[in-house]
Amino acid sequence: MIILVLNCGSSSIKYQLFRMNSDSVVLAKGLLERIGLNDSVLTHKPTGKEPYKLITDIPDHTTGINLVMAALTDKKHGVISDISEIKAVGHRVVNGGEVYKESVLIDNEVKKQIEINSELAPLHNPANLKGILSVEKLIPGVPQVAVFDTSFHQTMPDYAYMYALPYEYYEKYKIRKYGYHGTSHKFVASKAAKLLGKDITKLRIITCHLGNGASITAIKNGLSIDTSMGFTPVDGLIMGTRTGEIDPGVLIYIADKEHLNVTGVNNLINKKSGVAGISQLSSDMRDLEAAAAEGNEKALLALNMYAYKVKKYIGSYFAVLNGLDLLVFTGGVGENDFKMRAMICTNMESLGIIFDKEANNGVKGVDKVISKPESKATVMCITTDEEYVIASDTRYIVEHHTV
Repeated sequence: MIILVLNCGSSSIKYQLFRMNSDSVVLAKGLLERIGLNDSVLTHKPTGKEPYKLITDIPDHTTGINLVMAALTDKKHGVISDISEIKAVGHRVVNGGEVYKESVLIDNEVKKQIEINSELAPLHNPANLKGILSVEKLIPGVPQVAVFDTSFHQTMPDYAYMYALPYEYYEKYKIRKYGYHGTSHKFVASKAAKLLGKDITKLRIITCHLGNGASITAIKNGLSIDTSMGFTPVDGLIMGTRTGEIDPGVLIYIADKEHLNVTGVNNLINKKSGVAGISQLSSDMRDLEAAAAEGNEKALLALNMYAYKVKKYIGSYFAVLNGLDLLVFTGGVGENDFKMRAMICTNMESLGIIFDKEANNGVKGVDKVISKPESKATVMCITTDEEYVIASDTRYIVEHHTV
C-alpha cells in the first residue's frame, strides 16, 4: 500500500511517500516552505534519484499539495506514475482534545472536532485541516487518517493534567494539560526498549524531545503519565522562541507596562522568547554554541538556562516515576547536539545516571547508548520517525476499516 504522509504547518508542508508492505520503504520525502509568500520553495528528494528544487509563488495549501503530487508523478524525478497509486493519506494533527485517544479515519465529525480544537492549537490545527481539505479536492475518495500529537498523553491521571483554576473552566472550556509531541515520545520509547531487548511495559522511561519545540514525557509501563507541554505547546521547557513555563504574573506585568493586547502577549511568549529572546541572537543551538565559544555571555546564558530546565524536569519525573530505567534524547537537538546532551547529563549520578562523555562525543543522528555500563539508568540518543508512525497507523486503520 502506498501512503502519503502530510505534516502541514501554517506556511509549510512536510511530506513522505511510503510503500508499506511487510516492511516500509520511503519512496520520496520533501518540504514545501513559504506558503503564502513570494518565492515559495519546494525541495523534493526521491529515493535513488537526484533531488529537485522548485521556487515559485504558492498562495495556499491546495496549490502546494498539488505541486507535491506533480513532483511525485513527474517522469524525471517522480516515484509513482499516477496519484491514483496513493491509497491513503495520513495527517499529523496537533490537538485532538479529549475526544481522540488514538488515530482515527477522517470523516465529517473528525473534521468538525479538528476545527473545534483549533482554539486549543491555533497555530497548528487550522493548517492540519487545510491539508485534509486540500487532499479531498485533489484525490476525491481517498481514505485519510488523523494521527494526533495529543493521543499518547490521554493516559495521564487527572491530578497530572488538571490546573489549579476554578473547576468550571475545565467544564466550560476544557482547560487542562494536553501535551504534544506524543507520536515522537511513543515511538522513541518503544524503539529504545526494543533495541535494549526489554519489555516497555516494565520500564520507567523519560523521553526528551528537544528541538525548536521541546517537551519531556514520563512514561510508566508504556503509558504517558505526565508531560511538560500543557494546554498549549508553549508550556514546559525553554524552546527556540517560546518561553516555556513562566510566572503568569510576569505576563500581566509586562502587558501593563508595554501596553500589550492578547495578540501582543501571544507573540511575546511564542515568537520572541526562548533562547532567541535570551540570547538576542538566534533560536538555533549551533549559532548559540559558536557565539558562546567566542565569549558571548548572553548566548552562554541561554544554553545554561536551556540545559538547567531540562535537568529539572528529568529530576521531577524521576520522582514521579519513583526511579528511572531509561532516559532517551530525540528531536533535532536531542539527536544531534552532543554538547547539549553532555550539559544536561553531567552531575546526575544521584539519579543513577553515569554519563559516558566519550561515547556521546560527536554522536549525531544515530541510535546509541551514551551511558556507562555501570549506570543504573541507561541513557540513549534515538532517532525519531513520526512520519513512519503516521504511515503505520494509517495503513492499519484503512486495512481494518469496515463500512
